[in-house]
Amino acid sequence: MVKVLWKDEHLFPAVIWFASRLFVWTAMLVVAPNIPSTSEGVVRSFGWGVFDAWDSVHYRSIATSGYEFVNDGQQHNLAFFPLFPLIIRGLMLAGLPFEIAGTLVNNLAFLGALYCLYFWILEQLGTKVARWAIMVVAWCPLSLFGTVIYTEGLYLFLSTAALQSFDRKRYGQTAFWGAMATATRPTGIALIVAFLLASWKERRPPIAYLTCLGTASGLLLFSLYCAIYFGDPIAFIHAQKGWRPSFGFDWLSWWSMLLEITTGASNWQDIQLKNLLHLLLFVIIAGVGCSMWFSCQKFCSRRMAYFFYLGVTFSLILADNQFINDLLNVGMVLGGGYFLWRSRQKCSYVTSFYGFCGIALLLVSGSVLSLSRLAYGIIPLSIGIAVALASYPRWGYLSLGLFSILLAKLAINFAQDVWIG
Repeated sequence: MVKVLWKDEHLFPAVIWFASRLFVWTAMLVVAPNIPSTSEGVVRSFGWGVFDAWDSVHYRSIATSGYEFVNDGQQHNLAFFPLFPLIIRGLMLAGLPFEIAGTLVNNLAFLGALYCLYFWILEQLGTKVARWAIMVVAWCPLSLFGTVIYTEGLYLFLSTAALQSFDRKRYGQTAFWGAMATATRPTGIALIVAFLLASWKERRPPIAYLTCLGTASGLLLFSLYCAIYFGDPIAFIHAQKGWRPSFGFDWLSWWSMLLEITTGASNWQDIQLKNLLHLLLFVIIAGVGCSMWFSCQKFCSRRMAYFFYLGVTFSLILADNQFINDLLNVGMVLGGGYFLWRSRQKCSYVTSFYGFCGIALLLVSGSVLSLSRLAYGIIPLSIGIAVALASYPRWGYLSLGLFSILLAKLAINFAQDVWIG
């Protein structure tokens, strides 16, 4: 029975979705309440409330009370795009509480994203890469945000559906899905540019260029709303100042983040060796990265590579939250960008253009806040990783093991109200 479910193309995404979500639900609802919380967290009781924390409060306020904004540089909920809370509001009018409505929307949309991704990559790159793409997206540590009350699941579904429709030359569907994507997340802007560049590169007919305008309609409608209710058509951009005071590449934050990864925050800030454990953990993790590379190049023995793998497994278990967050930021943006570059000739033009435009948009956003989570929402980065793991499946399975450890840590932290991005 298990073998049938594993091989059935129509059931495979659902099986992986259910297994990974069951893993997350167990960590959040069963494990987290029964282990001591960190000094910065709290122990939550069993219930829907574990999925409602941090940014969820802004979606709750939009769904229940609408938008509010004053251009004073403070944090206002207008920075959050409208489609996700609008859908939640519809379910609330049907009688569902906010926690249940938000959790259902994100989880079901995440399932839809896995199905769109699977059949899209199946057409483009074959069954092997399609299966690895599903595994990467479902077991990536940041897939936690496809379970809690955030927009990741919905945006992944809409953006992937738009990309799939564009590759199939179904321009009406592309405009529809693209419009809803740009009404869900600011990174939807990268879709508009990607469609424009791909249309030019592939010499597509004029209707393909009109698709770009259709994709932008979600953003334009939100801009019209801002003009009517706040007298400022780009108020949603001004609202970002509460989280990102200025735009442009924040090289100081990147430099600080890289130093924290390599030496530890307490070590480099005080220029003293206060945390020797952090240095040891970094050396072990760097060692496993090198061993994986040399193993792939046939310069390292398999036994030595497995030895380093065990070392990095224990290192990730012991690592503190700040190190994990910084590592995920760098890994998703730089690592994802590297693997996408390696696989660019195998991917369609729109996939590559959207991935690189998305990275560029994140780099000039003016902050490294929530960078890994936002990068996870750019699906070509996961596709690039999947292409690499499909070529080295042994390391792919080991990587999934590391993913599951980090996914469990992030799920427990979120359930205990600890900031994870």
